[in-house]
Amino acid sequence: MSRLWVKVCGLRSAADVEAAVDAGADAVGLVFHPASPRHLTIEQARAVAAAVPCGVARVAVFLRPGASEVAEVVRAIAPDFVQADRASLAALGADVAPRTLPVLRDAEPAPDPLPPLLLYEGAQSGAGHRADWSRAAALASRTKLVLAGGLDARCVGDAIRAARPYGVDVSSGVESARGLKDPGMIREFVEAARAAARALDAEEIR
Repeated sequence: MSRLWVKVCGLRSAADVEAAVDAGADAVGLVFHPASPRHLTIEQARAVAAAVPCGVARVAVFLRPGASEVAEVVRAIAPDFVQADRASLAALGADVAPRTLPVLRDAEPAPDPLPPLLLYEGAQSGAGHRADWSRAAALASRTKLVLAGGLDARCVGDAIRAARPYGVDVSSGVESARGLKDPGMIREFVEAARAAARALDAEEIR
C-alpha cells in the first residue's frame, strides 16, 4: 500500500497540534459542532490553526452545517479540507468548500459513484463506535477511504490489515478523558498505524 494518511481529530490547543505533528500525523482535525466536547469557537480555531505547520493538512470538521457556518470557518482558518455529511457538502457548492472529505457511516447507503476521497466511520460521529471493517475493505478497493470510528493503538493495526484503507482517523482513541488529548497515546497510535502499513508493504513485496 502507498504511504498511510494519518489524521488526528478533535485538537483543541497548540500543544495538541505539537503532539500530533511530532508523532508524524499528516492531518489534524478541528471540530465545529457545539454538542461536541472538542468544539472550537472561531477565535480558538484561529489559535490552533496557526500552530499547524506547512505540510500538515488542516481539516475543518462539521456534522450537518449550513453554508454561512462553513463560510465563516473557511474565512477564519482557510482549511485544506471541509469534512461533513455528504448531503451537506453537496448543498454547499465548490465556492464555499473547494476540497471536501465527505462522511459515510455504517448502515448508510454508499453513493454511486463513490467520491474520490471518503471518510468511513461507525454509526455515530465522535462516539468511538467501531466501523464495519469488512464493508470498509470493499469500499477501500474502489476509492481512497479514510477509516475512522473506535480506533486506538491496540486495534489500528488489525483495522489496517482488514480494510487496507488509504488513511486512518482517530479522536477519542487518543484521549485520557473525553475531549482531552494525550501526547503519549497520540504517538502510540501513529507508531502502531505506521508499523502496520510497513508490514503490509513488506508482505506485498514478498
